Amino acid sequence: MEKYRHPTTVFTLVLFFSLKAAGQLPLTSETVHTKNMELLWKFKTGSRIFSSATSGNGLIYFGSDDDRIYALDEKSGKQAWSYLTGGPVNSSPALAHGKLFVLSNDGFFYALDAKKGKMIWRFKTGGEKKKDMWDYYLSDPVIINNNVYFGSSDSCIYSLQSSTGKLIWKYKTGGQVHAKPAFTNDTLFAGSFDGYLYSLNAGTGKLLWKFRSVGDAYFPNGEFQKGALYYQKILWAGSRDYNIYAINPKTGRGLWNMKEGGSWVIATPFAYDKYIYFGTSDSHAFYCINVTTGGIKWKLRLNMRVYGSAVFYDGQIYFGCFNGKLYGADALTGEINQAFQSEGSRQNYLTVYDSTGEFRKDFSVYGTTEEESKSAENKIMSLGSMGATPLLQNGILYIGSTDGYFYAVAPGK
Repeated sequence: MEKYRHPTTVFTLVLFFSLKAAGQLPLTSETVHTKNMELLWKFKTGSRIFSSATSGNGLIYFGSDDDRIYALDEKSGKQAWSYLTGGPVNSSPALAHGKLFVLSNDGFFYALDAKKGKMIWRFKTGGEKKKDMWDYYLSDPVIINNNVYFGSSDSCIYSLQSSTGKLIWKYKTGGQVHAKPAFTNDTLFAGSFDGYLYSLNAGTGKLLWKFRSVGDAYFPNGEFQKGALYYQKILWAGSRDYNIYAINPKTGRGLWNMKEGGSWVIATPFAYDKYIYFGTSDSHAFYCINVTTGGIKWKLRLNMRVYGSAVFYDGQIYFGCFNGKLYGADALTGEINQAFQSEGSRQNYLTVYDSTGEFRKDFSVYGTTEEESKSAENKIMSLGSMGATPLLQNGILYIGSTDGYFYAVAPGK
């Protein structure tokens, strides 16, 4: 059988053993003093959940790979309605004007009545698909005034009229667009798998500029997989070329970049005060970086990847991890002092990790064949991986998991 290895594996192994030799691989700062968050309720769907939730009308909305869009009562977790599409829903819904907007893998973009779950209109894209097994998401929509914007696997960025679904404009890139658009001052920013980050006039779709990622020997395209962040007049974006970029949003010129050797940076950064926070893929780290200088405030070592964004609440940064845990870390020190573990992680943690939290000797993240790689990924998914961004609503955290459960969790005190 032909040998197969994910291109980042060599870099990851080098990073792993160099850190281990230096005695720098305590996998997290979890200790016996870490407080458990309280589970308030959980709701079971029919498949994995990668969609991040949104809220309104006393309801929590999210999609699932069981092809459904769900609306749950935020206090009880009781289902208000669900809507069946023709494919997995791993885009995150957006709520505006009494409508819920979301993209499905069936190739349709939907507008639903947010209270009743009835379809108002749908728009057909050129088709949705995944690039590879690590391409977990479709583009999340953004609603600005009366327009809705999103990207598609057909390589286009779309602007639709939110009331009717009528096409206003579309812009063709050179690759799949699974990134959520960012927006400021009538300008739209969206990255593509072609390795460019595009700046478009939101009203006309006219190209203002495009920024090319540096690329890497193993990932020369430098794909932009998830959305950019606009914060303090800087555009921030991570790439599969192992870089996170700070870009001038007016000119498209780079301000600086930080290379995370051997690891994609997929997660959309989260900003609070004078810092941005983001997780990494193969280096299994979580960073706090100064917005002005780019200096590292703290770096947290984990034992699995982070693809979702973080949220801030009461001095803590909360984020989900593919090991099936939702973490709460001190925003200024990075010390993990709160954690919640999914059902899948509780049941299957020791199929991937040993008692110290390191990978089992008989487990390889990517394997040496495509079959082994898929088997390893399935084991990771069985952990109840949290690849979504937690929703903070009235002091409660809501997040879905690949064990099929959607959780409502109260932070520790």
